Amino acid sequence: MSLIEQAAKRLEQLRKAGVEIPPAAGDAESRNVDRRAAETIAADYRGETAPPADVIVKAKPSAPVPPPPLSFSASRRVELDLNALSAAGLISPDAPRSQLADQYRVIKRPLIANAMGKGAAPIKRGNLIMVTSALPGEGKSYSAINLAMSIAMEMDNTVMLVDADVPKPSVLKMLGMQPTRGLLDVLTEPSVEMADVLIRTNVEKLSILPSGTQHPRATELLASEAMVSLLDEMASRYPDRIIIFDSPPLLMTTESRVLATHMGQVVVVVRAESTVRSDVKHALAAIESCPVKLMLLNQARASTQDGYGYGYGYGYGYGYGYGGPDGA
Repeated sequence: MSLIEQAAKRLEQLRKAGVEIPPAAGDAESRNVDRRAAETIAADYRGETAPPADVIVKAKPSAPVPPPPLSFSASRRVELDLNALSAAGLISPDAPRSQLADQYRVIKRPLIANAMGKGAAPIKRGNLIMVTSALPGEGKSYSAINLAMSIAMEMDNTVMLVDADVPKPSVLKMLGMQPTRGLLDVLTEPSVEMADVLIRTNVEKLSILPSGTQHPRATELLASEAMVSLLDEMASRYPDRIIIFDSPPLLMTTESRVLATHMGQVVVVVRAESTVRSDVKHALAAIESCPVKLMLLNQARASTQDGYGYGYGYGYGYGYGYGGPDGA
């Protein structure tokens, strides 16, 4: 086989490999280009490196390699025992209409309006709602869970329940779940993203952020720039999401006071016929800077015989008084 024939064979191999060489054609000019290209390759075989000036043999540029896809951590999912929650006096979204559910429909309505910018005035971070109390045992965690469950029944909103009672977390226990990583881990470990610790549930529109691993400087963590950034992300990422924070009692720790400075709304749970007026005043004074402060009256006695069994009423301005069911 002559060098020209070998070169022609090589030329065909190059074409098949994607090398850009003018294709063979029936006209004399195209055949001449093919021959001159073959002669160029033959010259390479003989060690002659300079090709004829009018012969260009170039490889196609390789296709750009796409960047690897961004990886997102999938939040894990848990199955809440809704029957057990109902038996414990908590709202279950698939339960028949109840007195408890009706009460929380009244409680949530002004909160949702403020959160979605439909209240009397715009509220910064209105979708961040802290549920607290003056002292322990007034039913704040019970109220926070029921409020979150009730909002999860809305057609146009989703809800995240954050166990921010970092000194004494109780949300997971009340929901029948085991302790796990959460809020404090996101704040202390740069490698931990919120999606890594967020828990999705079988209540379609409800997710849970646990308090996480105990930390001796929890107050400082809640006051840190990392916490501010995290709250900004929470408030702005999903416009339909409302975030409920179950926080420590206001008169027992400093964490709740720090947290309140970042909230758009604060709900103070007051146990009827138990919490003294001075404690309520001191608790409200501790969160004076919060734009919206509401009060929820828990364990109120029945005031009517209309079938609801609990009285509720609106206070003036931003203060509300509600009668609610028994709570832990």
